[in-house]
Amino acid sequence: MKPHSSGVPAIALFGGVFDPLHSGHIAVARAAVRKYRLDAIFFIPSGRPPHKAQGPITLFEHRYAMVVLACAGEPRFIPSLAEADTSGAGTFSYTIDTVRRFQSQLAGKASRLFFITGADAFLQIGTWKDPLALLDSCDFVVAHRPGFPVNRLADAIPAELRAQPQPSARRGRVSSRAAAIPLRRTTVHVLETVSSEISSTGIRQRRKHGRSISGLVPRLVEEYIEKQALYRA
Repeated sequence: MKPHSSGVPAIALFGGVFDPLHSGHIAVARAAVRKYRLDAIFFIPSGRPPHKAQGPITLFEHRYAMVVLACAGEPRFIPSLAEADTSGAGTFSYTIDTVRRFQSQLAGKASRLFFITGADAFLQIGTWKDPLALLDSCDFVVAHRPGFPVNRLADAIPAELRAQPQPSARRGRVSSRAAAIPLRRTTVHVLETVSSEISSTGIRQRRKHGRSISGLVPRLVEEYIEKQALYRA
């Protein structure tokens, strides 16, 4: 792995259900690589996400296969089995556990760790397992569409984690054009991506109704979905 320009490798974890991984995810990853000079992004499909406990979810094997195909030809994108349920116990996948596992693997190696997620997911950070420890553990990259009110991201962060505001700043608020929200030990980086209406839910619905998903997912992922007859009614 080539080091970051500072001499320290910059590594990001991109977690999600990825049901399916789509072109919007790839656009976010590419933008993050450019903006934060990332050396590698590990795409980590959730094994059994707790927020999907009551709803149907495609088999992990299919979701992981689509991640592998989407990463093909992207040397900095690495498919990861970090949340695969190898024990068969059906336990939930928690982000804090995954981050700690990577930190343990990187112990003794100089590196900078990021976690990539979307704005909608980050707004629920208070409901994630051990949110204080999680936000203290690594930098976050939060992707949002143009026009999203960035102050909502700051409001979702527990007050005790926020860095002391500068005297010139309005207390407890951030600029709508802010590129980062400083915390006491880490930083929440705000990544504005290209406007897109692509969503995994929308792709599944299009498939259910027999509509094309061409361009909404990487070509190899589209071929896999067709061959495996995924998301059909």
